[in-house]
Amino acid sequence: MYRKITNFLRGYVTVRVESPYPEQMINLCAAHEIPFWDLCWTDEISFRMCTTRSGARRLRRIGESSAAVTVGRERGAPVLLGRLRHHYALLTGLVALLLFLFGGNFFIWGFEVNGNETVPTETILRALEDYGITVGSLGMKIDQERLRNHVLLELPDISWLVVNVKGCTAHVQVVERLRPPQILDDADISNVVASRDGLVTTIRVLDGKGQVSEGSTVVKGQLLISGVADSSQSGVRLMHSLGEVWARTWYDLSVLVPLTVEAQTQQEEETFRISLDFGKRRKKLYAKGSMMAADCDKIIQYKPLTLPGGFLLPVTVMTERTAHYATVPLHRTAEQAYEEGKTELLELLQQQMTESGSIKETRFAAAQQGNCLLVTLRAECLEQIGQQVMLPKE
Repeated sequence: MYRKITNFLRGYVTVRVESPYPEQMINLCAAHEIPFWDLCWTDEISFRMCTTRSGARRLRRIGESSAAVTVGRERGAPVLLGRLRHHYALLTGLVALLLFLFGGNFFIWGFEVNGNETVPTETILRALEDYGITVGSLGMKIDQERLRNHVLLELPDISWLVVNVKGCTAHVQVVERLRPPQILDDADISNVVASRDGLVTTIRVLDGKGQVSEGSTVVKGQLLISGVADSSQSGVRLMHSLGEVWARTWYDLSVLVPLTVEAQTQQEEETFRISLDFGKRRKKLYAKGSMMAADCDKIIQYKPLTLPGGFLLPVTVMTERTAHYATVPLHRTAEQAYEEGKTELLELLQQQMTESGSIKETRFAAAQQGNCLLVTLRAECLEQIGQQVMLPKE
């Protein structure tokens, strides 16, 4: 890529060399230090290649007696500038474009954050923006030590951070802090209570005194494992109670599913809107606003502009496609509404259960109420209902 740019800036020509001894002409080019590239044989006694304009003149001189050298069309920046010599407006635009391309390379127009798993990317970028590193800021000199001293104070879950600017993109590499396991304080006193009603099936007491047994029925908030126990030495022993209490739990859930819904039939109208983002500033290339009606879909795509070779430009093209649809009432059968209601109830049940819970049995029922179908669920689950509650210190 660098060689192509260099050849374009200094200009080059395509020459055709015809000689009874073509290999000798190639050796003469090497001996006289005539640069050439893209050599292509046309037949047994001739070949075509690219060289500089001065190289073509020297090649003509050394091949006057033994070869026929035909110079083709000249290409490159000198030829282009020669054509624009009397077109001042185009020449000014070209110079402005070059300044825009190479001058914009000194600024940051994009970010890539790597290494974060628990800390959101938006939080890291917001901390960098508070320090002064944002879209459009100068990326030539970044004091990494001062940057870390400022940003890491705002990001307690990050232990290390570095920003490397390549072209117009700032690559942010972070290392998250490894938190040690929580150490229980002997002075903390806690109980384990029931997080919901249930029938106890298994109780495992690691510390504390169990207050229920297997087969007991408990209600929400009931004491399961106590952190206060009798002691023969001090009378009362205070503990940080630990343990698990598994129980059978039951849920009664219901949902109304409409039998008539609005369905999209055919696309009536489609509009395209294009905007250009220069850093944090947006230039809309359309006159009307972007209000979206209820009967349409909107798809937004962002495409950063790049030059060949991966050179990132500080411009992002935003394409907004809005499709308007006609809607008609669609009548569904009771079976379709019943299946949809079952799916919604199972998702709702998963949300209300504890993470370690499992569903043991489900029973569904349905009854029509006007233009809706009432779907009910009665489920039996197995869950760990023990919830730790800290007691106030004296």
